[in-house]
Order: sequence, then C-alpha cells, then structure tokens
Amino acid sequence: MENLTIILFERLGLLLIIAFVMTRTPGFQSLMYRNYSMKMSLVHAGVFGLFGMASTVTGIVIHEDGFISHNLVIFPVEDQHLIVSMSLVAIVIAGLLGGPILGFGAGVITGIHLLFLGGVGGLANGLVNPITGLLAGLTARFFSNERVISPLKALFIGVFPPVLHMQLLLIIYTDRIDMIALVNTIGLPLVLSNSAAIVIFTAMIGIVLREQENEAALASKQALTIAKEALPFLKKDSPFDVANGLANLLYNRLRLAAVSITDQKEVLAHIGLGEDHHHFGDPITAIPAQKAITLKKIQVIHAKSDSLCTHKKCSLEAAIFIPIIEDDQVTYLITFHFRKAVHISPVEMMMAQGLGQFISDQLNMLGAEKLKAHIRDAELRNLQAQINPHFLFNTLQLIAGLFRENPGNARHLTLQLASYMRFNLRLVSKSLVELEKECEHAKAYTSIIQERFKGRLQINFIEPTDLSNIYIPPSTIQPLIENSVQHGLKNVTDGAKIEIIIEKENGRLAVFVRDNGSGFPKHILPIVSLQPLVDHNNGGIGIYNVNQRLVHLLGESARMHIRNLSDGGSEVKFSIPIPNQLEERK
Repeated sequence: MENLTIILFERLGLLLIIAFVMTRTPGFQSLMYRNYSMKMSLVHAGVFGLFGMASTVTGIVIHEDGFISHNLVIFPVEDQHLIVSMSLVAIVIAGLLGGPILGFGAGVITGIHLLFLGGVGGLANGLVNPITGLLAGLTARFFSNERVISPLKALFIGVFPPVLHMQLLLIIYTDRIDMIALVNTIGLPLVLSNSAAIVIFTAMIGIVLREQENEAALASKQALTIAKEALPFLKKDSPFDVANGLANLLYNRLRLAAVSITDQKEVLAHIGLGEDHHHFGDPITAIPAQKAITLKKIQVIHAKSDSLCTHKKCSLEAAIFIPIIEDDQVTYLITFHFRKAVHISPVEMMMAQGLGQFISDQLNMLGAEKLKAHIRDAELRNLQAQINPHFLFNTLQLIAGLFRENPGNARHLTLQLASYMRFNLRLVSKSLVELEKECEHAKAYTSIIQERFKGRLQINFIEPTDLSNIYIPPSTIQPLIENSVQHGLKNVTDGAKIEIIIEKENGRLAVFVRDNGSGFPKHILPIVSLQPLVDHNNGGIGIYNVNQRLVHLLGESARMHIRNLSDGGSEVKFSIPIPNQLEERK
C-alpha cells in the first residue's frame, strides 16, 4: 500500500502541473467569478472532461496477482485488471467551480472514457465520475457565498469521492471474492491522494483570485491614470480631435483588439483591428451601442451575431460600450473591442466602468469651468462696458463750454467721445479685439482727459507702426490709464505725466503704463492685481478685472506686473504673444 501511495502522489505532481497551466487560461479565470452560461458550461465541461481523461491515462493498472503497471493507460485493459486513476480530482474541481451542470458534464465524459477502457471496475469507474461531478456541483451551491473553499473544507470534501468509489466497487462486484482485498489495497492511498490534490488545487485557485484582485486594483489605478492623461484631449474644442486623442491613448495603454470613439450618430475614430472597414463617419448600427446611448449605461456583447459589425470578415466578436455622460447627455461612446468573448474578464469590466466614470467626471468638470469662465468673462465685459456717469457728464459739460470758445476742438472731442462710447457698446460681444482698436479706444479717452486737465496733465502714447494681427482683451489699456488719473495722480496738482509705451520684445508685445503720482501703498502692492480691493480707493477693482481677463484669455504669461518707481509714481506692465512671430519661430 505504501508503494501505491507513493506512485499516486508521483502521478499527482503531473496532474497539478496541468492544473496550474489551466488556471492561467482566460476561460478558467472566468469561472473564478462564477460567470456561468450554458455555452461556456459545455465548453468547460469538455475541458475538464479532457483533464479527467488525462488523469485516467496517467493512472495505474493493478493486475490480479497484485502487480502494478506503470505504463500509460491508453488502450482497453483485460477484464481481470483494475484501473486506479486520479480522475475524480478533475471532476470535483469542475463541480466546485462550475456547478452541477459542469461537474456532471465533465463526469460523463470521463466516465465514458473509463467504460471504454474496461477492466474489473469499469462500470463503477464509469458511474462514480458523473455522480461525483453532480454532488460536487450541489456542494458548491451550498458554499456559494465563498469565492473559494477553504483548504480544510476541501480536505473534508476530498475524502468522499474515493469512499463513494470504493462503495460502488463493493456493491457492483459482490461476486468477486478478491474485491474486498482490492478495496483495502487502494482505498487509503486514493483517499489521501485525492484529498491532497483537491486541497492543493483549491490553494491554486486562491492564488489566482488574489492575483485577479491585485489586477483589479491595478486596473482602477490605471483607469485613474488614463483619465488624467486624457485631460489635454478633452480640453480640445473639436470632437474629432478629442476622439482621435482618446482612441490613441486607450489603444496604446490597454491590451485591446481595437478601440472606437463615436458620438450619438457616427464613428469619430477607430484604431486597431477592423480599420479597413470601420471608418470615420460610419453610422452607428450595433443595437447594444444604441442601447448604451439611450439607457446611459455600459452594454456588453459576447457574440458577433449581436450586430457588432455587419462585415463578414471582421474578426471582432465581443465589445464593451462605455457611454461618456456630460450634463446628463451621452457626449461620446467609447467601445472596447475584443477578438473573443472570453477576453472580457471582470478586470476589463472594472477598467471600463472606472474609465467611463472618470472621463465623464472630467468632462463635467471642464464644462463647469468653461461655463464659469464664460460667465465671469461676460460679467467683466458688462462691468467694463458701463460708462462712468460722472465721466460722461463732465465730458459733455467740457464739450458744451468748448463750443463757445473753440468749436473745432469741441467737434474733435465730440468725435472722440462717440468713438469711446461706440467701443464700449461693442465691448460685451467680444472676448478679444484688434490691438489697433484698443489703442484707438485708449487714445479717445486720453484726448478727453487731456482736454479736461489741460495744462496740468501730459499723456504720451508711444506705439510701434505695425500693430496688425495682434489681439487683446477689450478695454485693457484704458482702465489702467484711468486708474493713474483717478488714483495715482489724484494729489498731483502740477506736472502730472502718464506714459503709455507699447513695444515688441522677444516675440511678445509689452505694454507699460507709467505715471509720476504717489504710487501704490506698500501694503496693497503685492495683492492689488490678485484680488478686488473693494475697501480701498486705489483702483483695486479695475486692475484686478483687467488682470483676470488677461490671464483667462491669454494665459499665465500675460499676468500683470506692478511696481512703484524709485523716483515716484508707479508702473503697470503686461505682455501678450504676437501670433505671427510665434508661427515664424515654429
């Protein structure tokens, strides 16, 4: 008996190698998550049936004289010989993983093979396998709350199949006097080897499950990383650019057969298998895709017959449709394509769900930021478009007085005021205007101010000869000049001076507004452009508004820089890009 036990454990090592290889296949891993279907149950029944047959082939044959044959059991044996195999291990595992149908199916295949091989225990061998598979499947339902049976329970379960086998041998072959001796010989070795094999196999399954849990955690982390990497593409205005950027990113990061991005009607991008017939602009025909858009939920198809693709030679048979939802509407539909349905594991599903949620959140966040920026920009334009009633009243009084003294100058100021007001009325409708128009607006304002403070204020406006193709937020220079007049030069009664200097430097256009007034108080100088100073009479609101619009519309490099000059007064500076020069550099 000791010799037989050693032999069975030797054969057990070979079977465990086969079992280890099986645990690495996608089909076996789908069983870990108990994703049962009739089709997959039949496929797995065939696989485990072959595993049981392999266990039989690697078994041993005991002759009537007690001699043990170590050769592979390929051909039928003589009637007086008994086949001892480890096939029950494969059947028990099949039942525990796949339920009664899978266990019974694998047991029938293995049992038929054993009946074909014959021998003294042929009928008992043929019956015990399907019965064991059915009972193991029912036992799995009893432990259905456990993802994997513990080794102690597996050890307990592993005792019963060989005991049942021995009982069938004794019941069916009552006419054989030597059967009791045979059962005594093989009984304990079979119980020990079967129990040990099932314990080791369940331990393997536990390792596979832990690996899958680690993969799921990595999938969640990868989904978050991909969503972050997708942010630059989501910021693009063109849906075509968004779709191509996302498709390339997902195809390069994930091991997929193909990736498609669509809107609610047509294909925007497709990368991977099927590029020869999945084209930009093709209408969405797959019913699950339309269902994903309508229900706003992930849809999965496992067969090409589900209208994934009408092309006869398309090798894509399964897919996950992931709706990307923005403002409660499906903006994009991401499709993960697979060659086979078995490639869609719970890890892929978790990846799809995570990506769908993360990218939807990113889109909604960007949409909220854009809306907030548009509202803020409109508010700022509305605020800057309002004409100060005191300025208008004082200017009209000035013009009325000039009509008596200097009608020509009065007409000039009237035209300047009309230009100033016309610009302010158009201010709300545009985010950027030509720099030439902005300079005209500032000059109209300075003409009026210089006439009001004639003899007390000198304004110099220095600019390049060519200001074409340069754009700037409207009403940007005029508020800075107004700030110098109302606050910087408020206490200067004679010799007040303002300089507006516009010059090109290093591919950018720099704007300086300087005055020789009192400058900014030291305690507000660091924050005057960063927050509205509503409690100060230092022009904090106007400068803050201008700075906000410069940064929002032209980028961080356009931010204002403010300083007090050493010989008195202050300087406000900002710079904006010159598009033509930037393009020449590229």
